[in-house]
Amino acid sequence: MTITLPSEYGYVLLAATSTFFINTYHSVLTSIARRASGQKYPIAYASNEVADKDPKAYAFNCTQRAHANFTENLTPYLGALLIAGLRYPVLAGGLGAVWTLARALYAHGYSKSGPKGREIGSIVASLVDLGLKGMAVYASYQFVQELN
Repeated sequence: MTITLPSEYGYVLLAATSTFFINTYHSVLTSIARRASGQKYPIAYASNEVADKDPKAYAFNCTQRAHANFTENLTPYLGALLIAGLRYPVLAGGLGAVWTLARALYAHGYSKSGPKGREIGSIVASLVDLGLKGMAVYASYQFVQELN
């Protein structure tokens, strides 16, 4: 089987590339929160005892968790985006742009307002991710059907 990239696949690649900058945004937020909290490397999170008493340590934990959640979701998102984009490049690229914006909202909200602040970004990103995964399954099915 030969797969030819659609001429609009650049939209998909642009959406994928935007995640580099969201990761950098997370890194900056985490570095600022780490510095403010006084948590030294290699400590990944402030202990519960410290975070319960120190709002800056709690904010660091929220920011660190937001970054971890981003990295946990990045690989499946990219896989779905790249596969869905083989058949539906404009729609996949557009959904990818929405996912990136939602993840920026998630990062900002979680780092500034704690778990409640992540809700809008989380809901939007999850819905987009689900849509891309469905598109990826359908695109894959279409490729299999072409083999017959």
